[in-house]
Amino acid sequence: MTFPRTAMIFAAGRGERLRPLTDHVPKPLLPVGGKPLIVWHLEKLAAAGFRKVVINHAHLGQQFEPALGDGSRWGLRIHYSAEDEGRALETGGGICKALPLLGKDPFLFVSGDVFSDVDYAVLELAEGDLAQLLLVDNPPHHPQGDFFLHQGRVHMRGKPRLTFSGIGICDPRLFRGCRCVSFRLAPLLRYAMTKGLVGGSLHEGYWLDVGTPERYKQLQEALSDNGTGNHT
Repeated sequence: MTFPRTAMIFAAGRGERLRPLTDHVPKPLLPVGGKPLIVWHLEKLAAAGFRKVVINHAHLGQQFEPALGDGSRWGLRIHYSAEDEGRALETGGGICKALPLLGKDPFLFVSGDVFSDVDYAVLELAEGDLAQLLLVDNPPHHPQGDFFLHQGRVHMRGKPRLTFSGIGICDPRLFRGCRCVSFRLAPLLRYAMTKGLVGGSLHEGYWLDVGTPERYKQLQEALSDNGTGNHT
């Protein structure tokens, strides 16, 4: 098993569904529970033993470095992978461009617009696998799910369906031969599934895709009701 200690946070999205909140602030920098959403990830990564984090950005990307700095306040080393603000590279292209910063070993990745109580320290990649995906029960806004999980392996077909959380581990070998153009990660994962090279696990704790004003408000209320933010 491989336990990664480098992580990538996807932060390049436009956040169209969260407009007008994202017209002047990138989605991962929106405040929740008294701090930017992305800071919750950074704190959890540091607590889990990660020391290097790569953040890609495009939309209003110039705001990230002043807000987060070099990561030293969390005991992290943050590296930034800047993309064209008018043409983000999507998840696949974003990773491809950031590979020189990520290195040759498997790395954790997490969408900057999700919130969860996942313990990043327990995520691991089985020997020989190209990816490990964390799945969750289907939320109301995505009842059809994405994948089927059976005996620790992720498949494209089968029931019951589960939803991909936006959190997982990748081996850089998954991107062998890829060009750093705009493309999604999902097709690469699906191809690796056909080869039996994608593991998975089910997270049964708190998870929320903060993708709309309604769900953003839901998270704000959850943290306010919780008081101390014990979801994490």
